[in-house]
Amino acid sequence: MATLGPRIKELRQEAKLNKAALARRVGVSDVTISYWESGAIRQIGHERLVALAQALNCPLSRLLEEPSTKITPLYLRSNLPLPWQQGQHKGIDLPIEMIPNQYWDGDCQLVTPAPGECFDFLEEGDLVAIAPSDLFRQPGLYLIKDDDTLTVRRVEQSTTGELTLQSEICDHAMAWTPDCHLVGKLVAIWRVHPL
Repeated sequence: MATLGPRIKELRQEAKLNKAALARRVGVSDVTISYWESGAIRQIGHERLVALAQALNCPLSRLLEEPSTKITPLYLRSNLPLPWQQGQHKGIDLPIEMIPNQYWDGDCQLVTPAPGECFDFLEEGDLVAIAPSDLFRQPGLYLIKDDDTLTVRRVEQSTTGELTLQSEICDHAMAWTPDCHLVGKLVAIWRVHPL
């Protein structure tokens, strides 16, 4: 909790409270608030942390969690390499409430179609959470590597266990070929709608 002190100060300033006002709400002295913010007092009891979060009108998790780094969507292109294979990229962890009817755990990568790129089922400006994986777990949209080309296809499993592909414009299933490989499951899409 080395960054707790600066976070308390930042949240206090966001709440437009001076140290004395925050101290009254939490039930401590303003000197204690100064010690917390400077890091002179590093350990704060659970009851005080709860009171502090309530006084700052923020969730306790925001008070305690490490500050997150800004996540920038990666550009999805129709050619390799995969967007998350180009350097160090931090994945996002989606709360289960945000992805109903999806049975997926683990990190996802936030991507958006690159300018000038067209993908079935995606529009320009869409934000997409893709879970990198070569496993089929449930029917849905997947990122497919076919030779050296990336496409988005609806993938389903037939009663005989074979995977089938479907494009957005074609209403019949296409056969899975030896050159096709799953590289990611699209677990969420956010589309911008004009106001």
